[in-house]
Amino acid sequence: MASLEEDFEYNCPYCMAVISVRVDKTGGSRQSFVVDCEVCCRPIEIEIDIDQDGEVNFIAKREGEG
Repeated sequence: MASLEEDFEYNCPYCMAVISVRVDKTGGSRQSFVVDCEVCCRPIEIEIDIDQDGEVNFIAKREGEG
C-alpha cells in the first residue's frame, strides 16, 4: 500500500540549509504553501504537483519568485 505522506528534503533558496517537509498526498494534486526556513527564517514557497501515479514533483523557491 502506498504511503499517503512523504518527506522531502530540499535546500533553502536563500541560505542553502537542508530543510525537510512532509507532504500529504491526500491534500490534492496541486498544492502550494509557504514555510519559513528553520535557519534563516525567510519565507520559502513550496509548489507540489502529484500525478495520477502518485509521483510528486516538488519545487522550493523564494517567495514571489517567478
